Amino acid sequence: MAQENTQSPEFQKVMGLLNACKEEVSKRVVGQKDVVEGILVSLLVGGHVLLEGVPGLAKTLLIKTISDISGLSFKRIQFTPDLLPADVTGTLVYQQGTGSFSVRKGPVFANLVLADEINRAPAKVQSALLEAMAEGQVTIGEETYKLPAPFFVLATQNPIEQEGTYNLPEAELDRFLMKLLVSYPSVQEEVRIIQGGGKQGNTPVAQLLTGEWLAYCRQLLEQVACDEKIVEYIVSIVAATRPAGKGAPSFTGNGIGKAGAGRNLAKGGKEEALHRYISFGASPRAGIALFHCAKAQALLSGRDFVLPEDVKSMAIPVLRHRLVLSYEAAAEGVTTDDLIARILSLLPLP
Repeated sequence: MAQENTQSPEFQKVMGLLNACKEEVSKRVVGQKDVVEGILVSLLVGGHVLLEGVPGLAKTLLIKTISDISGLSFKRIQFTPDLLPADVTGTLVYQQGTGSFSVRKGPVFANLVLADEINRAPAKVQSALLEAMAEGQVTIGEETYKLPAPFFVLATQNPIEQEGTYNLPEAELDRFLMKLLVSYPSVQEEVRIIQGGGKQGNTPVAQLLTGEWLAYCRQLLEQVACDEKIVEYIVSIVAATRPAGKGAPSFTGNGIGKAGAGRNLAKGGKEEALHRYISFGASPRAGIALFHCAKAQALLSGRDFVLPEDVKSMAIPVLRHRLVLSYEAAAEGVTTDDLIARILSLLPLP
């Protein structure tokens, strides 16, 4: 589906400013270009991000740098096993002098909230963020308080250490717009990190963004055209993740996983179905998220229309945390990324 590459001055200006943001982040954080771009997409869309990576990959530094260039109010919550929900959202404090209660608002009342090592707190504390992430408000006692706009939760978690950690509830995972994997740097990037002596985190960066500018970008997103065929393509990707979903194709599992896991095992002449690796697929919320992220990716590229490549580039980070895999997938080393990549390779482009 060919479209003329028309770039209005507004879209060019946004692209230039976002590229400048990438340059500012690179002053402190070496590499991780895909992660930085994913966070910028989430800021444009107004969604929350879960960063996963082993210790020492500058996840926290990256989020603090984003807060510095955004100019938004910033609070950090260090999640620990003894944290209470009130430590996140706030609580009522009894005033002995007046015999009444006053509200003490928690650190969630900020534009950008860093939930550091979110999987170190029990489920009841993690769930304290649900109302804030879904509705932009917090209920303390009998009163409901609006959170400042814009509101973003950028959470980090460690995937390898299980001592004193708690898996995030599926309902909370679904509130994250995308899950980004922070990988090890390349050899050249690590050389630059070591030569800098770990002092890059002290490098000053310029404030380039504002809350008003982000609101303007969201208005601009409404002008990004998305053809009906591409919307149908998004729906087909999401539907393909549902084992019993209506219209979900019967994919084969050839070539996914480790050491050929999921190949044609030819039991009775029948190929193994890809869906045997999936217990639960993505909901319509995933389709909405993919739709908005594809439009933001187009805006990031200076375009006022969405291409199928925009959808494909956003599919894995948007969907990887929304699939619940079967025991068979775990046994054969098949990951959500493997499955989504296989689905994308099998579905025809619009």
